[in-house]
Amino acid sequence: MSSTSQLDQLKHHSLVVADTGDLEAIRRYQPQDATTNPSLLLKAFALPGYQDLIDAELAAVESEAVARETRLAHAVDRLAVAIGSEVSQLVPGRVSTEVAARLSFDEEASVRKAHELIELYERRGVGRDRVLIKLASTWEGIRAAERLEREGIQCNLTLLFSEAQAQACFDAGVFLVSPFVGRVTDWYKKETGRDYTPEEDPGVQFVRGVCERVGRGGYDTVVMGASFRTTGQVLALAGCPRLTISPALLEELAASDGEVAPKVSMQPAANAAPSPKLDEAGFRWGHNQDAMANDKLAEGIRRFDEDQRTLEEKLAQRLGG
Repeated sequence: MSSTSQLDQLKHHSLVVADTGDLEAIRRYQPQDATTNPSLLLKAFALPGYQDLIDAELAAVESEAVARETRLAHAVDRLAVAIGSEVSQLVPGRVSTEVAARLSFDEEASVRKAHELIELYERRGVGRDRVLIKLASTWEGIRAAERLEREGIQCNLTLLFSEAQAQACFDAGVFLVSPFVGRVTDWYKKETGRDYTPEEDPGVQFVRGVCERVGRGGYDTVVMGASFRTTGQVLALAGCPRLTISPALLEELAASDGEVAPKVSMQPAANAAPSPKLDEAGFRWGHNQDAMANDKLAEGIRRFDEDQRTLEEKLAQRLGG
């Protein structure tokens, strides 16, 4: 890998996070953090290097006294934490692990699930300071994150598409938000029938706006751009505190030369002042006014749940039904 590759240069401006559970990809690109979700776990499930680990986790599930109706969900949690624990040995920072999408509208269940995930990590010797709990940026998910943050369990709020979601996360004092780029752009491309340059890209502009809101308000929440489709989108957000990038795009950046200049400034405004806090009605109304955000949040939750169910079906086959 060239010392002047775009990936190396990007790392001077943004903390790079690997959007994968593939251990080989993580070893190759040496990111600071890694993030997983049910879709990525499903891909990892097919990798030869994970088969022994999967067998060991399923054997552990069969030996535990877990209610049959929750056995598959528990198996997914064990697998996620097992992979996350392996990843934690390869990255110096954090591993994000997702609360099941089907709990996105249940605050109490989300908090319980987060506690279960942290307990599974701690059993493996991975402290909560190495883990971020991923929750969908619903009102209930944000409220769950607010409670978890007070307990010292830091959170990554994902599927973030609207200013209302971002503001509610800042109000709740969550550690990190993951505003999406590619899925925002996908929606606008479908609506308008046009392509966008990186500078005019709606997803890039949205994430830049979230970063600007942090500066204006003097918030502590970390912004991590996510869901990239092209390296052009990634480079257009150089300077965003964190960027979570797929192995395919990491490979492109590692193989490419050319100057990478910061495009996002996170300097706090001289007269930084937080925006008025959103109550539930204000959040729901503000989010409702953004057709793209409504569509993509609902679609994202459904898609993650579909992948979770597919993963549960595969685990059920390995467990023997």
